[in-house]
Amino acid sequence: MTKLWGGRFTKSAEEWVDAFGASIPFDKELVEEDIEGSLAHVKMLAACDILSQDETDSITKGLKKILEKAKKDELEYSIQNEDIHLNIEKFLTDEIGPVGGKLHTGRSRNDQVATDMHLYLRKQTEEIMSEIQKMQDSILVQAEKHIETIIPGYTHLQRAQPVSFAHHLLAYFWMLERDYTRLEDSLTRLNISPLGAGALAGTTFPIDRHYTADLLGFDGIYENSLDAVSDRDFILEFMSASSMIMMHLSRLAEEFIMWSSQEFNFIELDDTFATGSSIMPQKKNPDMAELIRGKTGRVYGNLMSLLTLLKGLPLAYNKDMQEDKEGMFDTVTTVKGSIRIFAGMIDTMRVNEEVMEKETHSDFSNATELADYLASKGMPFREAHEVVGKLVLLCIQKNIFLLDLPLKDYKEASELFEQDIYEVLKPATVVKRRNSAGGTGFEQVKKAIALGKEKMSRKKEADR
Repeated sequence: MTKLWGGRFTKSAEEWVDAFGASIPFDKELVEEDIEGSLAHVKMLAACDILSQDETDSITKGLKKILEKAKKDELEYSIQNEDIHLNIEKFLTDEIGPVGGKLHTGRSRNDQVATDMHLYLRKQTEEIMSEIQKMQDSILVQAEKHIETIIPGYTHLQRAQPVSFAHHLLAYFWMLERDYTRLEDSLTRLNISPLGAGALAGTTFPIDRHYTADLLGFDGIYENSLDAVSDRDFILEFMSASSMIMMHLSRLAEEFIMWSSQEFNFIELDDTFATGSSIMPQKKNPDMAELIRGKTGRVYGNLMSLLTLLKGLPLAYNKDMQEDKEGMFDTVTTVKGSIRIFAGMIDTMRVNEEVMEKETHSDFSNATELADYLASKGMPFREAHEVVGKLVLLCIQKNIFLLDLPLKDYKEASELFEQDIYEVLKPATVVKRRNSAGGTGFEQVKKAIALGKEKMSRKKEADR
């Protein structure tokens, strides 16, 4: 088969070489974006009197017919046509004849593929932002149910201070909020049109780049043609934001994995998001959470792969850049799927409130409250810290907890202790008293939920 660019060549590549160089096995994912960009391009060519109206109508009709087939998965792509651009051009010339070759007037595959990826990532970024909102909604629903459910809080994976379970969940709401705003901000740099930049230096045809940008919903154009076709920083920015999303999901996945174990038993995941064992009948494995934790590594890998690919490339386009797409597609699929799975896990998990409550009475996570108690009565905090540390050691030696320690032992440690210390040490009191802004106190948690709901309402209003 003669290549569309084959005029300069005296012989054809062997089939296995074609297969190695072809990108159609994966860049066919861009078929709708490629046709969308071509429809805008041909409309501009007509508006600029570069193509006649008859030529434009014929090309437009042919492209729309190909688009219909693409949506029905009826297109048969060819390795010999290398990529999505040449495959579509071949479909078009087969459909309408040689006039189809005029579609590429004033355009290169270099600006064409960059345009395709901008269109694709814009759509996918907005869809991922929508999935983040759904997960945030799921967190708010669970948080509202568990404002006064108390769970041990940890540092170094050692029990530290009791917190509201809602407060713990809301930490991830705010992480996701930053993830959302990172993606939202990236759209300001992503939503710029490279179309019309040509291979690297622009074109001699009197095209109107601003017109195609408007047709495609872009906010403006790349001001430098070399920049437009040479860089993939818009993909890197998306991958970086995606890596942070996955990092946050992975941390929560790790907690869900621990919490659903018999050792913790804080939550039970719905059967939909767990699997069994082929040999051990009793097992209920948190496979979806484990997969999200595992898939985080491949998203990191996609980012590092593209950073490494780009770091040594001179301007402008290089064939290395064909390798930018598979990681991008994989990142989109992985992130979108992971968020969707997580929202479902949060919606359907069963929270074992009694177990959480029992555990907060079976540790020393209320020890800080003792130190604060003494400090509030005038003892320097460092001295109070020392006193309480010795009381904890005494409890360990007696195999009891601070709530079980007799008042006489407290009095021996410091005369500042009174009978009210037992009320102060109750986990509910400990949590309730942490009423500083952003703290775990029940009133602060209620305010945080209200603020979260307000943010979600504003987003949904803006999306309308």
